[in-house]
Amino acid sequence: MVVEQDGEGYVTQGAAGGGERAAKGQALYRRVAADLGRAIGEGRYGSGGRLPAEGELAEQYGVSRGTVRQAMALLRTEGLVASRRGTRRVVIGTSRPQSFGELLSFTRWAHSTGEEPGGLVVASGTRPADAAERAHLRLPEGAEVHQVRRLRTLSGRPAMVERTVYPPAIGELIAGLPHDTVSYTRGLEERGVLFADAQHTIDLCRADEEDARLLGCRPGDPLLRERRCSTDPAGTPIEWSEDRYLPETVAFTVHSSAAAGSLARRPADQD
Repeated sequence: MVVEQDGEGYVTQGAAGGGERAAKGQALYRRVAADLGRAIGEGRYGSGGRLPAEGELAEQYGVSRGTVRQAMALLRTEGLVASRRGTRRVVIGTSRPQSFGELLSFTRWAHSTGEEPGGLVVASGTRPADAAERAHLRLPEGAEVHQVRRLRTLSGRPAMVERTVYPPAIGELIAGLPHDTVSYTRGLEERGVLFADAQHTIDLCRADEEDARLLGCRPGDPLLRERRCSTDPAGTPIEWSEDRYLPETVAFTVHSSAAAGSLARRPADQD
């Protein structure tokens, strides 16, 4: 949770102008940034186009230049605009950076792109953890994990094979979810599990026999692999997952700057 103070954009009663007189606690610059972000996402300014000048935007939204500058700073950290001193902001991207929840959850991401997510359980059960799983989940020698393998679909089309292992306490919750649960992440959240951090590693791998059977490709075909370790607020591992995507279904985009970096997953045909 981010708590903002007056100096960081709370809208208060004052002499700055009628446009900035709003309910206490409302961060007006965030509303300006959200509106401009939607316009950028809709392509109104085009990639490489320039946004209106600071004064024009202040007049358009009925706010101070300071509020516009704060909105621009937020758009810059989200990877949507870039600027140099003395020049108008340039649009450098039209993809909306995804939230932590959307990057964590295939289901949330699919919904955000207008697709209908699906999940077919291929195998589920408890087994001894291997050395890599013990290391990622910080489990002792001889510990067991609950493993789930699923075929994930986008609007009925095969997209990814999901191989996830959970430590025993989380595995018990997973085993108790209804068999037709599409989002395990949401199911865990509803049972009080808090996801706070995740580390994503993205590379290529070769399809094995199971991948080929489920995804409709050939053994040995290249797949886009995302490995993810998620933890709770105390840093305790919740899951270790290896997701293998058909390369034509998704692409990942990374934006970085001196101020911030962001990762976004998108359907592969949105280039």
